Amino acid sequence: MASFVNISLPSSSFLSRWPPIRYHRSVSPGRVCFFNKISHPRLLLLSLKCSKNSESDPETSVPQPSSAGDVTNKLRAAIGGIGFLETAYLAYLKLTNSEAFCPIGGGTCSDVLNSDYALLFGVPLPLIGMAAYGLVAVAAISIQLSVEDLPLGIKKSDARLVLLGCTTSMAAASAYFLYILSTKFSGSFCSYCLLSALLSFSLFFITVKDLGWHEMQKAMGLQLFVASLVLITLNTSFAGSKPISSSSLADVELPYYSPGITAPSSPFALSLAKHLRSIGAKMYGAFWCSHCLEQKEMFGREAVKLLDYEECFPGGYRTGTKMIKACTDAKIEGFPTWIINGQVVSGEMELPELARVSGFNESVQPS
Repeated sequence: MASFVNISLPSSSFLSRWPPIRYHRSVSPGRVCFFNKISHPRLLLLSLKCSKNSESDPETSVPQPSSAGDVTNKLRAAIGGIGFLETAYLAYLKLTNSEAFCPIGGGTCSDVLNSDYALLFGVPLPLIGMAAYGLVAVAAISIQLSVEDLPLGIKKSDARLVLLGCTTSMAAASAYFLYILSTKFSGSFCSYCLLSALLSFSLFFITVKDLGWHEMQKAMGLQLFVASLVLITLNTSFAGSKPISSSSLADVELPYYSPGITAPSSPFALSLAKHLRSIGAKMYGAFWCSHCLEQKEMFGREAVKLLDYEECFPGGYRTGTKMIKACTDAKIEGFPTWIINGQVVSGEMELPELARVSGFNESVQPS
């Protein structure tokens, strides 16, 4: 609190010893004092005004919460929570041997999840990811709530360094897995892998920005040590792992066999098969193709014999086997494929749709 002290001295006595003072500022630890001269015919009146310096008085200053720090911790906790949910879902799939729902990339998500690269010394990687994301989320929430002791006995004063080490290890692991995905899983697309990498890098950059450049220089050795340790551990664990192929049949050797058709043929299927053959329509397929088998079952065992069918792998399928010349000349890219009146129609089709495309009129049946 400011206080005023009035000092009265005879003006002649004071002025004879001291030169005229108009303004003077004296600084003592914790206090700033201003002296102002007030003229009086007989007295020299000095007014002393003292005020506390809040910046230099730690006992009376009250720390104000940083809104920027609050936003950072909330964002860090939210990202950690999202990562925890994602890895919990992947851990459930891994432990139950379930197929992953992959919005982009089809079955490649399950291929990656079931590969050797989804285990670290026998421990499923999603479980390790759950622990990492969970630690980041809990630490951020604890800091936000001003909890003194964090999980695992971590002190609040060490929380920022713990977060830096954790997010550095996550970012290093994500960079390594992106390299593995691009080199060992060529042609595959794993949306969960990319999401996890995005979350890990986001947590790392948020933590680095929160720490500041000066603190980052001090912790550079810690980051290099953690990143090196993570990369060495991953490389050691995956040294003997084998990549998967983008094709599920790439490493399979199948001898040729003729799939048996069990369904009987309807009069409509028989008529349609005769019509398709009469106009030169041709079906291309492979003996191992389930959709080709389903297409034949729609016609039935009697009508299928009437179709002009081309088997693209009559000698069986082995690694590196190519389609026969008739299929490559027709530029077949998938099975089954129909060529009807010069039009290429890919995929399994219902009989009424085949009739429409081929111009089949049931009332006029070929002989």
